[in-house]
Amino acid sequence: MRIAVYCASSTKIHPDYFSAASVLGSELAHRGIGLINGAGNMGLMATTSNAALSAGGEVTGVIPTFMIHQGWHHTGLTQLIETADMHERKQTIARMSDGCIAMPGGCGTLEELMEVITWKQLGLYLKPIVILNIRGYYDALLQQLQHGIDEHFMGQRHAEIWRVATDPVEAIDLVQSTPLWDASVRKFAAI
Repeated sequence: MRIAVYCASSTKIHPDYFSAASVLGSELAHRGIGLINGAGNMGLMATTSNAALSAGGEVTGVIPTFMIHQGWHHTGLTQLIETADMHERKQTIARMSDGCIAMPGGCGTLEELMEVITWKQLGLYLKPIVILNIRGYYDALLQQLQHGIDEHFMGQRHAEIWRVATDPVEAIDLVQSTPLWDASVRKFAAI
C-alpha cells in the first residue's frame, strides 16, 4: 500500500504541524505503507519523508523538472520521479497511491486537495481522501464545503467523499478502513 501525503513546504509554521508530520511519516513506515509526496526538501514534506526514511520506510517523490532545476527536491528519497509539469505530477501521485492524506498547507496543498475531491465527485478517483485537521487548520474549508452542500451546489452524498482526522494515526486508520468509492457516483455529480 502507498499513501499520498499533500502538505506544506513552509518552514515558518507552528511546531505542532512538524510534530504531526513526523508521527505520520514514522507511522506509515511502521505499518509498511509507502509514502508518496511532492519530493520537496523543506517543511512538512521533508519532515514526513525524513521520518518515514528514518523508520525504515519507502518514500517516492514526484516532482517537475523546473523544481529540480531550482534545487527544491529531496535527494535522499527511495525513488524520485521527474515529471514534465505540475499536472503530470498530480496525476502520477494520484495514480500511484492507494489513498491520500491532506495535511495543512498553502495554495498548492489546497489545490491538490480540491482537485482530488473533484475527481472523486466525478468518479475519476475512487480512493480514500482524508483531511488531517491539525490545530483546526481546515475548519473554515470544512465549513465552506458544508455550506456548498447546504446551498445545493453539492449533494449531501458528496460529504462522504472525504473523511476528517485530528491526528496522524487516525488519518492512516481512515485511509485503510474507508472503502473505495463507487464509480456510479457520477450520477450524483449533477445536482
